Amino acid sequence: MPMLCGGTTKEMDANEEVQKICDEMKSHAEEKAGKKFDVFTAKSYKTQMVAGTNYFIKVHVGNEEFVHLRVYKMLPHAGNKLELSGVQTSKAHHDPIEYF
Repeated sequence: MPMLCGGTTKEMDANEEVQKICDEMKSHAEEKAGKKFDVFTAKSYKTQMVAGTNYFIKVHVGNEEFVHLRVYKMLPHAGNKLELSGVQTSKAHHDPIEYF
C-alpha cells in the first residue's frame, strides 16, 4: 500500500540519527516544557515527508515519564537545519505517537 502524501510512517525504533536529533533539541524542549530533563533517550519515532521531514519522536525523560517531540528537518539544499515545532509532555511509554 503506498504511503499517502502527508501521512506519517509506522512507528519505528529510534536509531542513532534520531538520538542525535533529540540531543540537539533537548535544550529547546526543556525551554518549551518549562523544566529540565535528567534523561533524554529517544525510544521510537515516525516521520512525515513534507518539504523536508517532520520527525515525531517519543523520548524517555526519566522515571515513567516521556515527552513527544515534533522536529522539522529542512531539505539538504536548505542546510538540513532542525527546528523544534512542538513538545507534548506528560506522556507514558504506551501512549501512541500522534500527529500534532
